[in-house]
Amino acid sequence: MLQYVAIFTPSLPARFRMMQRCFSLLFGMLAWSAAIALEAPAESHPGARAFAAELARDPLAIEQGLSEAAILATLDQARYQQTIIDAISRPAESKAWKDYRPIFLTDKRINDGVAFYRAHADLLQRLEKEFGVPASIIVTIIGVETSYGRITGKYRVLDALTTLAFYYPARAPFFQGELKQLFLLHGTRFPYATTELMGSYAGAMGWGQFMPSSIAKFARDEDSDGKIDLWNSISDICASVANYFTAHGWQTGGPVAVRANVDKNARVITPGSLEPVYPLTQLEEWGYHLGSNPGGAKPDGQTPVTLLQLEGAEGTEFWIVFQNFYVISRYNRSPLYSMAVLQLSEAITRELSKPAQ
Repeated sequence: MLQYVAIFTPSLPARFRMMQRCFSLLFGMLAWSAAIALEAPAESHPGARAFAAELARDPLAIEQGLSEAAILATLDQARYQQTIIDAISRPAESKAWKDYRPIFLTDKRINDGVAFYRAHADLLQRLEKEFGVPASIIVTIIGVETSYGRITGKYRVLDALTTLAFYYPARAPFFQGELKQLFLLHGTRFPYATTELMGSYAGAMGWGQFMPSSIAKFARDEDSDGKIDLWNSISDICASVANYFTAHGWQTGGPVAVRANVDKNARVITPGSLEPVYPLTQLEEWGYHLGSNPGGAKPDGQTPVTLLQLEGAEGTEFWIVFQNFYVISRYNRSPLYSMAVLQLSEAITRELSKPAQ
């Protein structure tokens, strides 16, 4: 037995050399693993590495010195928020008009709009002349979006856009585009840290709730202080809203929407969008007529319009809507939103026209 062991058991020096080789191999594997980890860190979000690589190739990112490593380091700080997915899955626009209208047309929102207008009348009237957008529309957008700056959003924008870009397949391309623009915003004109910006569950920011792409395209430094401040500069906020409408084709002095009188035998039509594609005379031939003066002379018969049907508190409502209604819908695609903006602006205008008490 002892002889058997002597034959098959390595001597002490041999065993020591074997252990050395094993430890060398082990340490080599650990070093190799560490090197791989440094070269390709685990993704903090699915698709983050590909996103960062693509963004880093953007000419503006290159100009700003925004590297792939820096982008990934910022994304590592983003946190998935289930409440964001929950919120975007049940938007208020899914309600009927009779339920949606009372959310925005309240006495408080109207009175606050009147107060906001009066507090900034000189600025608003100047912007109305400059951009051709009614001051009441500018005020109303701010009122509908954030209750005149009181509710600008409780979510970190980086968290919101990361959650929607990587965990909401239904609109992932859109939100990935907005997330890219968020990274590209930072600069001397928008000097806010990407990780500190706060906004809505969809990533909209400031009193006017601008998405990053809208900030890049339409936001204005109206007070000429060298930066765009959509939280603290009333001038920048209001001018940015006005510029957004002008850029999307607002027609100065043009009608927005008029309630229609409908013939009993009117043709049933279901337009696919709010884009005005029918001549007004065409709707009239089909049995839909302007029910009241649309704020001036009757539009020319070739004026492009479309038809909108809403379920109101007293039954079905038909509206003939114009280019300016379509422009409002570029701010929010819901026809309910556009109608709420129109009617709130009209209510604010009526209150402003009343004699002071």
